[in-house]
Amino acid sequence: MTKLRQDIRNIAIIAHVDHGKTTLVDQLLKQSGTFRANEHTEERMMDSGDIERERGITILAKNTAVSYNDTRINILDTPGHADFGGEVERILKMVDGVVLVVDAYEGCMPQTRFVLKKALEEKLTPIVVVNKIDKPAARPVEVVDEVLELFIELGADDDQLEFPVVYASGVNGTASDDPDPSTQQENLHVLFDTIIEHIPAPIDNSEEPLQFQVALLDYNDYVGRIGIGRVFRGKIHVGQQVALMKLDGSVKQFRVTKIFGFFGLKREEVQEASAGDLIAISGMEDINVGETICPNDHQEALTPLRIDEPTLQMTFLVNNSPFAGREGKWVTARKVEERLRSQLQTDVSLRVEDTDSPDAWIVSGRGELHLSILVENMRREGFELQVSKPQVIIREIDGVKCEPFERVQIDAPEDTVGSIIESIGTRKGEMLDMINSGNGQVRLIFLVPARGLIGYTTEFMSLTKGFGIINHTYDSYKPMIQGRIGGRHQGVLVSMETGKSTTYGMMQVEDRGTLFVEPGTEIYEGMIVGEHTRDNDLTVNIAKTKQKTNVRSATKDQTSVIKKPRILTLEEALEYLSDDEYLEVTPESIRLRKKVLDKNEREKMAKKLRNAEQ
Repeated sequence: MTKLRQDIRNIAIIAHVDHGKTTLVDQLLKQSGTFRANEHTEERMMDSGDIERERGITILAKNTAVSYNDTRINILDTPGHADFGGEVERILKMVDGVVLVVDAYEGCMPQTRFVLKKALEEKLTPIVVVNKIDKPAARPVEVVDEVLELFIELGADDDQLEFPVVYASGVNGTASDDPDPSTQQENLHVLFDTIIEHIPAPIDNSEEPLQFQVALLDYNDYVGRIGIGRVFRGKIHVGQQVALMKLDGSVKQFRVTKIFGFFGLKREEVQEASAGDLIAISGMEDINVGETICPNDHQEALTPLRIDEPTLQMTFLVNNSPFAGREGKWVTARKVEERLRSQLQTDVSLRVEDTDSPDAWIVSGRGELHLSILVENMRREGFELQVSKPQVIIREIDGVKCEPFERVQIDAPEDTVGSIIESIGTRKGEMLDMINSGNGQVRLIFLVPARGLIGYTTEFMSLTKGFGIINHTYDSYKPMIQGRIGGRHQGVLVSMETGKSTTYGMMQVEDRGTLFVEPGTEIYEGMIVGEHTRDNDLTVNIAKTKQKTNVRSATKDQTSVIKKPRILTLEEALEYLSDDEYLEVTPESIRLRKKVLDKNEREKMAKKLRNAEQ
């Protein structure tokens, strides 16, 4: 009979973005007595990064552990965004069950489908938590039906279909096993009990030879690379000489210098760990995700973890604009390259390739959000750089050119459905489903080429007047659709002068389009200062000053009022880029510019292109 470790449960919390999984983990930590009564704790404790806290999203998977009735529950909080799906897949290898959190109003979303599909493929035991049960518009019974349909559609086996359901409010820290909100108990004991009862305990095979697999990486200046993973078999202790089975088939020897266990928000040093434990190990500089640690005399590697390939790439360049070096601390090619390479230490979904130029690198990732967060982190650290328009990665599969497609789910008001279908049609999207929920909202599901979605969010928001919700997740690679898809229809207003923008100069060009800069902004020749109303680019002078004369003007004492300019965020600016443009990013500014700054040079190049096409 198989021996089990009844004192441990390993679970991952999976959900769509914003369905409340990080808040739920907060409550599990608080209610398990992990903190002292007087200990100060942050809201969304597990989101430790600045950007995570500001945007309310989880970017990196985090692990923690709580104790409940003498059982240690190891909890992995996973990201909900498709761009960080690489994290989710590896985490599922470390656990025996999942807690699927679903919003009591929104129900199943694209990312719910993505994370659940991965969990079912791993044959994990599921528990469903219908969260936000206290919402006025909550519809828990219908949501459970939706979840059941999704399980059946994704091919769940009979055992998986018998999932228990807990109804909870993460914010209030209450739960019950009844969909009626009035039956909520003042704590999450129902959820704790369900986890201990339904999630299988890990097998106790501590007497067999060691097998430990790395699923996540961390980096620390003092101990170097840290491999986080699970002990699948045997025991491991500090000072032990072990063999690291590399992905390329080679074997390296090293000594375990430190082992860390997780408890609450802290990492605690431990001397030994056994089968079923989730731990972090240091002592090996060259350790990668998916590699196995085993004894020297019993070298047996586990199946390597599969990591989804990147689908989007951008060129990162050293800043060479006229304002280069003014605002940043790190501006040289050496520093930018060092920073990109250091990102590879912990982010396994990222790729960095050299180009013909020593000042440019091709950086590939899982999506726009994945890459834009890297750019945002770099600018906060004091880097100056330029990036090109994001491009999808084309692959050849069985001799056919293929491109990535995304599954898109849109929730929008009924009266905007026609224009949404038309706009996605022009981007070569195919409609899979349309569900009218009867409350004026319609849910549309499409399959769209990923390049058709670059820059679509802004157009979508104006089509739905800000009332629409769009979610998309990578679906698969399919044969490439010929021709241009998506992209920007409008031309831009390009500055012809270097100087400061003036109210007078801006008023002269206001009727030509929408401006992106405020009066008094420093500008340079070739910088993009606005969007043209037509589809061609227009060179303008917004640094023009009013000629002073000794004749008193009749309107002299009237205050000049200009329309409010549209200031782009980093994501909007990345989406806005065209093929002949760069985005200049510094700690203080985001500037769009033409690759070729001189107007005459640009015209010559455009002429050459036209002649080549004819």
